[in-house]
Amino acid sequence: MNAPVSPIERLHLELPELDWITDPGRIARLSQDFAWFSPVLDRQLKDKRADAVVRPRSEDEIRALVSACARLNVPITIRGSGTGNYGQTTPLAGGVVLDMTGYNAVQWVHPGVARAQAGIRLGELEKHTKPSGQELRCVPSTYRSATLGGLFGGGFGGVGSINYGPLAAPGNVLGLRAMTIEPEPQVVELRGEEALRMHHLWGTNGLVLELEVALAPAHPWLESLVVFESFDEALGFADALAHAPGIVKREVAFLASPVPDHLAQLAEHLPKGCHAVLSLVAESSEDPMRQLVRTHGGTMNYRKTAEEVRKSNRTLMEFTWNHTTLHALKVDKTLTYLQSSFVPGRHVQQIKEMEALFDGEVLMHAEFLRNLDGLITCSALQLVRFTSEERLDEIIRMHRERGVRINNPHVFIVEDGKAGGALPPEIIEMKKRFDPQGLLNPGKLRDWPVGK
Repeated sequence: MNAPVSPIERLHLELPELDWITDPGRIARLSQDFAWFSPVLDRQLKDKRADAVVRPRSEDEIRALVSACARLNVPITIRGSGTGNYGQTTPLAGGVVLDMTGYNAVQWVHPGVARAQAGIRLGELEKHTKPSGQELRCVPSTYRSATLGGLFGGGFGGVGSINYGPLAAPGNVLGLRAMTIEPEPQVVELRGEEALRMHHLWGTNGLVLELEVALAPAHPWLESLVVFESFDEALGFADALAHAPGIVKREVAFLASPVPDHLAQLAEHLPKGCHAVLSLVAESSEDPMRQLVRTHGGTMNYRKTAEEVRKSNRTLMEFTWNHTTLHALKVDKTLTYLQSSFVPGRHVQQIKEMEALFDGEVLMHAEFLRNLDGLITCSALQLVRFTSEERLDEIIRMHRERGVRINNPHVFIVEDGKAGGALPPEIIEMKKRFDPQGLLNPGKLRDWPVGK
């Protein structure tokens, strides 16, 4: 008597023309992201695996796979390049990982806006926008490998958020095309506010096929590191640079000692024990920026023009945001991190308060940006000397008690990462509309656990 055919085997038999990845080692790798940044998530997720990985190349292939998975009740986890940090693309219920990186065409580039398929890498998309003098408004430090859909589904903003705020700020994402997960998949165009109901939900409430995003004018960016002996002077300079309306900029990061000591590749430019400010400003703004450096008692120890950056193919952008964490963990594997948001107008004082409160245990790395209301503030990606999960929870609680918001990067449920908040009704309705069988990334939303 023949053994029963499993749903995964049925998928392979029904769709042999798809690009299936069958090697167990590759399936294991494509079931993981950078959740190992967190010792908590690493413990919880390191053994989770998909049953299969598929890399579709066209909308027809995506439709065929989605239809078959819906008929066979097979879970789907959508993946870009896996550069997230929360186990977003780690399947908790097995099933299929849908690797979107083969679905990567640019649809068009117009003045101020571009549209592309979700699997395109952000660096590749900018190669298409730069000839018209335009670049993406916000890119993560992982822009070389991160995909457009991955940024939308699991990202926040990044380099450029000093001007345009997070990706969720109105006007940054203009529209998207998404597919429903059902036996007869439907494709729907969502615009504006409605499109944002799929943002930063880790692919749990819709399969995004294309995104239409606003662009920014491209500038030749001067990359620099300014070092200080004083914490307060370094922070004051970073805040002044972030606030200076006439200085055109793309990135301002404050790295308090001993964070710069962990950036081994930049060691020759960062004296031991220094505080540093990393920035990208337009080359035309160098003189006023240097005046601020002098005012605050800093020393510019690293300076690269846009042409020098292009020729070297090495950019300081890859030492910002969570790349800072990655570099630090390569030096000290006992570290982990937090994600904090400070109150505009109080952010400098709050940073000083947190530095004093957790002296030597929580190491300050703050990224300056505009918030959803357009106000200059900071988002921090502090390094934490990890001792225990209980102490980590206590550190999070102590931040929150002092008015500092923590988006907890040590949990794999969407709502828990957003300070324990429930999802708005319109997002729940979007989930029901686009994923009526609950097959998308089960276990990542509270009301859609594994096995529901």
